[in-house]
Amino acid sequence: MIESLPLLGAGGHPATGLDFTALEIRTTGLRPGHVVELAAVRVHADGSVAGELSTLVDPGPGIPPGPALVHGITRGELDGAPSFGAVLGSLLNFCRGSVVVTHDLPFAAAFLGHEATRLGTGLPVLPGVGTVEAARTAVPLPNYRLATVAHALGVPSRPGLSALSGARTVAQLVVVLFGRHGCTFAAPPVLPALPRFATGPLRPRAEPEPAEPGWMAEAAERVVTGERGDAYLDLLAEVVADQHLSADEVSALAALAAEAGWPADRVRSTHLRFVTALREIAERDGVVTAAEARELRQVATALGVADAGALRPAPGGKPTRVLVLGTTVAADRLRARVLAEGVQLAKKLTASVTHLVADPSVPADEPRLTRAAELGTVLLDVGTAPAALGFEPPPAPAAAPAAVASAAPSKLVGGRILMGAGLLLMFVVVVAMFGGTPVAAGIFFAVFGVGALLGGWWLAEPAPR
Repeated sequence: MIESLPLLGAGGHPATGLDFTALEIRTTGLRPGHVVELAAVRVHADGSVAGELSTLVDPGPGIPPGPALVHGITRGELDGAPSFGAVLGSLLNFCRGSVVVTHDLPFAAAFLGHEATRLGTGLPVLPGVGTVEAARTAVPLPNYRLATVAHALGVPSRPGLSALSGARTVAQLVVVLFGRHGCTFAAPPVLPALPRFATGPLRPRAEPEPAEPGWMAEAAERVVTGERGDAYLDLLAEVVADQHLSADEVSALAALAAEAGWPADRVRSTHLRFVTALREIAERDGVVTAAEARELRQVATALGVADAGALRPAPGGKPTRVLVLGTTVAADRLRARVLAEGVQLAKKLTASVTHLVADPSVPADEPRLTRAAELGTVLLDVGTAPAALGFEPPPAPAAAPAAVASAAPSKLVGGRILMGAGLLLMFVVVVAMFGGTPVAAGIFFAVFGVGALLGGWWLAEPAPR
């Protein structure tokens, strides 16, 4: 149903004049099964929103909704919702004349293709883009979860439980990637000519604003998942981001892993790797608070790897916490660098922020700059921040002016002495020739005199500025 379009950096076919339809789904598991919610947000290349669509999807009578701990959907909410076949027409009409974009394109395409196959009808192939792959070409990150990429690229909204919140975040991401970061297509997208499909009623769901992320959610953004990522590890990070992990949630995670065909030892090794990474991140800050130690111990115990979460609070000091302001590529790259270095990347200015970095897009009268100075926060510009934060060695100091100045007088004195010697030798040669010295000898010594005179003049001449 969706075909991935190859992308390039600068030099390919730009997205000028195109529309994107950001698509997100919520599903019954980690491997292709059923879609239980879908949402789409259509945006123009300039970032203006053209429309939104969202609905719950009933996978069929009695079919469980899947991981409610991830998407928050209960079986009762699905009763009476339209089927996938009933909402497909509305989705295709909404996508007409646009490039489909979703965060994890292979995952979404597999589920949508599975649903389309179940319907037994042929569907048009839509051109698509995955923001995971596009983000990999833009900035290096520890992981490419949607929340991590959005934070690194300065997208203000954090994706919540609903598919619509995710689609809104993806819509902002694609505008940043094709606009600010200059992503282009390897070939011009071919948009299929779609007929107008029949539509039916939709059932969108409401969702409260996502809670402010705590330490666990921020630490999860810094956990390295490898080049290709890990679906279960990403799911685990989403679940622990609320700073609590119940026994029911652990059981639900185990069921998802089993449904995806994961053996128990692989699940446990993933838990161990995740908790160990969280512990190393907490220790890397140099300061371990009692709350961090308590949260990590609770998560490690719930996941069955209590020993990996042994972390002693280290009172005193203040961990480095960086807020980067700006909407340039340089600001995005610095945010990504902060996460990759394992340092806390703040979303807003609070008393816990130790460094505030501003790029040239931030106006001089930005209130947060004044407030940061009042809080004693270190203010940096985006160019010098990597060295100031310890990510790079400081630049080599320029040659000391005093050393240059001390060399100049000695050169001047030596030149004048040499000029004096040359003049003296010329004077002696002239006197000697008047006294009857042979001409050949006079010329011989005169050459030395002229050479000394010219050499002294060269040394004593001031260097050009």
